[in-house]
Amino acid sequence: MVRIWMNRALLGLGWGALVTGIVGIVLYFGAFRQREIPVLLASGASYLMLGAIVGLLLFLLARGWRSAVAAGLVVAGALWTQLPIFVADGRAAGNGPVVTVLQSNLLFGGADVTQVVRTVREDRVDLLTVEELTAEAVTRLDAAGIAELLPYRYVETASWGAGTGIYSRYPLRDTRKYDGFVMNNLGAVMEHPQRGAVAVFAFHPMPPPLDFEAWNSEMRRIRDILDATTGPALVGADFNATRDHTAFRDLLRSGFASAAELVGAGPLPTYPTDKSWGPLIGIDHVLISGGSAEEVRAMTVTGSDHRAVLARTRLNS
Repeated sequence: MVRIWMNRALLGLGWGALVTGIVGIVLYFGAFRQREIPVLLASGASYLMLGAIVGLLLFLLARGWRSAVAAGLVVAGALWTQLPIFVADGRAAGNGPVVTVLQSNLLFGGADVTQVVRTVREDRVDLLTVEELTAEAVTRLDAAGIAELLPYRYVETASWGAGTGIYSRYPLRDTRKYDGFVMNNLGAVMEHPQRGAVAVFAFHPMPPPLDFEAWNSEMRRIRDILDATTGPALVGADFNATRDHTAFRDLLRSGFASAAELVGAGPLPTYPTDKSWGPLIGIDHVLISGGSAEEVRAMTVTGSDHRAVLARTRLNS
């Protein structure tokens, strides 16, 4: 009798866990761009999918074989969405020059920029994209020696989190601040001595919890910008979106790829680092078009609520 009730309890818990996993898959594939709550929940879709694995284990313990088969199918669906981020893309590596990109959100300009500059120096970073860049942070970056390492820049500073900057080892031209954004979103052309013109971007759409409509329209605007880009390109961004968002995956439809996925770096969580339970989600990304990636890693920056992302990319010749 005890065994029967125990099995029923395990089956009940298993179905609760399985439904959670199904919700995660629905959030991953669902086109919920116009609905705020599903979009916010989609940030953690991969965590919800773990419920399918828990459900499968509970069904096996309860010897609920038909339920276990159902759970197995859901687990297969979850693995199909998540396994690619752990496996290197396999495409042929670029045969052109290496360009190392560092992406960092400075949290209202208050992060320890000496760490950022140290990383630029030690890892021979060629392109630095920064968000939440204030005028005071620019002064501190200069004092730390950024101009000696990356002498070319295009910065649009602002208070709060609206400022953005691009620092480059190589000359920048055709700099532009894009219309249609609440915060500063920037583009330029980097003249690489070996590869020639390379489009570079620093994006920072609004966080959806603060202004969902703005985030929604700005992600579409970024997609349009990338769709119109030809030739090699590099993007450093705090997209306020994870790979579980369809709005982020839409950015990859016109030849761009996530550097982290190219090398199989896993989920690479970057936010929030100012909480004891973080970071949980990966919203900072480096994208590349016309090349591949050889190494991607995230690093903590004191005073920021984001981890920085360093990507060693190789452009096609």
